Amino acid sequence: MTTDFVNLTAENLADEHICCIIRSKKPNQGIEAKKKWLSDRLNEGHVFRKLNEKAVVFIEYAPLEKAWVPVTGDNYYYIYCLWVTGSHKGKGYGKSLMEYCLADAKKNNKSGVCMLGAKKQKSWLSDQSFAKKYGFEVVDTTDSGYELLALSFDGTKPKFAENVKTQEIEAKELTIYYDMQCPYVCQKIEIVKQYCETNAVPLSLIEVDTLQKAKELPCVFNNWGVFYKGKFETVNLLDAAYLKRILKK
Repeated sequence: MTTDFVNLTAENLADEHICCIIRSKKPNQGIEAKKKWLSDRLNEGHVFRKLNEKAVVFIEYAPLEKAWVPVTGDNYYYIYCLWVTGSHKGKGYGKSLMEYCLADAKKNNKSGVCMLGAKKQKSWLSDQSFAKKYGFEVVDTTDSGYELLALSFDGTKPKFAENVKTQEIEAKELTIYYDMQCPYVCQKIEIVKQYCETNAVPLSLIEVDTLQKAKELPCVFNNWGVFYKGKFETVNLLDAAYLKRILKK
């Protein structure tokens, strides 16, 4: 296993790939949007650390106070993503990335580290069973089965913001809250828009473009949140098949 990792910085961001979508030449709207979002976060303590290869091997985390999620707590790190895929799985890369984050938290005298999970593992969420091996435990829950996992160093615990608990909105049409942190969001937005236009489905797209908006969201959120008929559905990015299942309800 190579130990050659690199952290994205303002100086190298333009030249480095961002793992989820790796392109060498062809421009990609999602990548450019992600890099713009990330460039505004790096001076806030946001960390994006990746294997120095063309591979999906990375961790992304930020100080909870600056993390674009409706989670509250003092002096924590929040892990957005921890991914190792393909031939790189099973080689200890996830362990290296997690241990780097935990060591970084302790070095900076953080109270702990937290992340979004669920009672049943969901796609687009990092592997919670892996996190639990390091001592992460459930510290808060929602009625829809999502959980907040935390590893506390001092006994304090973060929690979901109170506005998350209702998981309801007044609008009855398909409503999606999103930000540009994930490079797949632009692509998924176009898929949803095209489907809804073709099938005459009312759609409301709400971009979460400030930290305050993210903290005040009415649902759990990593970079995407879906409502239908006023009820929260999922944080999973949608394809046409998933969208059809939601609209049948």
